[in-house]
Amino acid sequence: MTTPAIILASGSKIRATLLTNCGLSFTKIPADIDEDVVKDECLLKGFTPKAVALRLAQEKALHVSRTHPGLVIGADSVLELERDLISKQKSLADAANLLRRFSGLTHYLHSAVAVAQDGQLLWSHVDTADMSVRRLSDDFIAHYIETAGEEILSSVGCYMLEAYGVHLFDSIKGDYFTVLGLPLLPLLGQLRHYEVLPA
Repeated sequence: MTTPAIILASGSKIRATLLTNCGLSFTKIPADIDEDVVKDECLLKGFTPKAVALRLAQEKALHVSRTHPGLVIGADSVLELERDLISKQKSLADAANLLRRFSGLTHYLHSAVAVAQDGQLLWSHVDTADMSVRRLSDDFIAHYIETAGEEILSSVGCYMLEAYGVHLFDSIKGDYFTVLGLPLLPLLGQLRHYEVLPA
């Protein structure tokens, strides 16, 4: 029996690093979908933020699986603050404004993962982490932006927990990998089920 190829339908460096670190061989083919269109359609249908994250991950996996053979992994994260969905920020000034809004509040990071093959959805899963941001002074926000740099714009919350972003929080309730944007343990369990990884 031939082991199917693994494809990661995400451009995220941290997701690729997580899969590489656990010994998985894969090809990276980011899904070319309009995430804002998918989000808007979901919100019009009354989807919860958690369901929006799940749909985005599913759509990414399905999109790439229609043209590339193998098991395709799609993943996405949606940030919910005071019932608003937060998107990636376009500039460091926008990031600073978002951090001011986060200050002293708890927001929810919904991270989803899906597996598809030949245009068919095989499995999907979503986890949530509760992210409690400490009170942030304007001086700290300026220092954080200068220290962390433009790389934070690739993160929906403008934080990279594996790096300097850890200084933003009082407490976090949830799985570490969920915060990094990939519910890794459920995914690895599913890949063992498909006999891609040793059981």
